[in-house]
Amino acid sequence: MIRHGLPLRIDGGDGPADPPLSPEGVEQADLMASWWSRHGIDAVYASPMARAHETARPLAAATGHDITLDDGLREFDAHLNFYVPIEELRADEEAWKRLVEEWLSPEAEAKRQEFRKDVITTIDAIVERHQGQRVAVVCHGGVINAYLSDIISLPGTMWFEPAYTSVSRAMAGGTHKQLVSLNETPHLPKLPIPATVG
Repeated sequence: MIRHGLPLRIDGGDGPADPPLSPEGVEQADLMASWWSRHGIDAVYASPMARAHETARPLAAATGHDITLDDGLREFDAHLNFYVPIEELRADEEAWKRLVEEWLSPEAEAKRQEFRKDVITTIDAIVERHQGQRVAVVCHGGVINAYLSDIISLPGTMWFEPAYTSVSRAMAGGTHKQLVSLNETPHLPKLPIPATVG
């Protein structure tokens, strides 16, 4: 599972925000593709949201695959009319505090639990179609948190911050699921630093 690269900021508009990658995000996607394509991939799936689809392109090109877009890989807040990268949010102490309080509210968690069920169904279907194969799923931090929290039996849905273009690997098939690695970024020139809560 691969998180998208850094997208552009969108502060609002008429419809749901669907920002493309920033120049830095494009570079991150290229670096990720160069590093991870050498391990071999049998299929590439992506969220249809621009930042995920654009991140998948260089990996698909490097491995000779088409990208299969899957609506079930959309982010949980895809309906919002703004997108602010988390680094910018945490730079504003008040905005960050409000966001964390919202994320930790029981109402938000209940919605994410429903989202988690849908994500598990989507990714388990991808696994079923590709038994014994290595599949890249390029998506969003919330999707990655939702699926991996199920694998390691966490009750909550938001438990870590995937870095842009980080790779988290899992083995899945039949009734067996196993977390192999989390938040790998050997392709990036700098070590990512996650946001802090509190």
